[in-house]
Amino acid sequence: MPPAFGDIPLLQPRALGSAGHALRASQAAGAPPARSLYIHIPFCVHKCHYCDFYSFVDAKDQQPAFLDRLLGELDALAPHAAGLPLRTIFVGGGTPSLLRLDLWQRLLDRLACLFDLSLVRAGSDPATEFTVECNPESVTPELASLLRAGGVDRISMGAQSFNPTHLKTLERWHDPASVPRALDILRAAGIPRRSIDLIFAIPGQTEAEWAADLRAALDLGLDHLSCYNLTYEPGTPMTHRLHRGDFEPLPEDIEVAMLAAAAAAMARHGLARYEVSNFARPGQESRHNMAYWRCDPWLAAGPSASGHLGGWRWKNVPRLSDYLDSDGYAPAVDIEPPDPARAVRERLMMGLRIAEGLDERALLAQADAASPGAAAALARAFDRLADEGLAERADGRVRLLPAGLLRADALAADLMALVH
Repeated sequence: MPPAFGDIPLLQPRALGSAGHALRASQAAGAPPARSLYIHIPFCVHKCHYCDFYSFVDAKDQQPAFLDRLLGELDALAPHAAGLPLRTIFVGGGTPSLLRLDLWQRLLDRLACLFDLSLVRAGSDPATEFTVECNPESVTPELASLLRAGGVDRISMGAQSFNPTHLKTLERWHDPASVPRALDILRAAGIPRRSIDLIFAIPGQTEAEWAADLRAALDLGLDHLSCYNLTYEPGTPMTHRLHRGDFEPLPEDIEVAMLAAAAAAMARHGLARYEVSNFARPGQESRHNMAYWRCDPWLAAGPSASGHLGGWRWKNVPRLSDYLDSDGYAPAVDIEPPDPARAVRERLMMGLRIAEGLDERALLAQADAASPGAAAALARAFDRLADEGLAERADGRVRLLPAGLLRADALAADLMALVH
């Protein structure tokens, strides 16, 4: 799903209404069709205490109604991708692998009818992918075969840790041994690209235990790994437990050391750091997430899903009951019209996170048009970051160096404040 970025908001609530308002306005303005699609499936077998994504425990009684409504929303969205084949699809959640097999079949069939999936299904274009998030305990041979037949070529799986104690702290209930078992099932089904997520800075976790998690993950021979520090999101049960004094967060210097250890271990195994928290062998980067980080447009379906097209941004209502009571385009709780200054701020926030960095000339031209004085202020700030060893300016691009990546969110916030 779309990645979270610390305390820097992508959207500020501006208006309530329908996602159709943003989509029709972008279409009327001549925006090109979207080439990416995100679908949010909110069902989980258990609500993990650290998670702030929209999800809830699945009793399977709401799945058919949800799928009917989702297909109706996809019907409305399809014209906004007409004329060009989709390049990336990402199905996140929640736990999409909990969706019943018959409902998965209906979803895959409808996607093939509504959208041009020729590039995704061919698998010959290195810029395409079809990703589905799974939990290890819900991967079955039947699901894996169905997904592969529907064009899915990449699975992102939440392992989080191989230490039972730390899994319990996170309220993840899978057996660590289920991770390699699930990967074997996916491999046997012919799904060529597989990734797992790990979490570090778990309360009580030592650097040695984190190193053991990294070894266990790297021993699986994967081409992509994500390593996220545990974030105490407002309103989550884990944050309530923190405030109650049930545990102490790890010191910041330990978090920094853990992330540095991850980068070093990945490099030894041939996985390059292409984003603050993501590592891949060349060509195995998450192509859908790169669309987010490059500020490309995408369509979004499902409750709480956020989309971006023609400079418009919107977020679907994060309540299943309200979503089910609607039809066509989803009701939206956040709608933002195009804003040149905001577009520059977003490009700063996203581009600084990735190894390819920012096209400096294009960014400064965009900033100059959006906000008087912003381009000069940004150029001076880039000079300062280079002088401090936090960034480099080379080949016309600005890239954060390892020391800067450790402070990516804070540095982005400082730069964004220069664009009014």
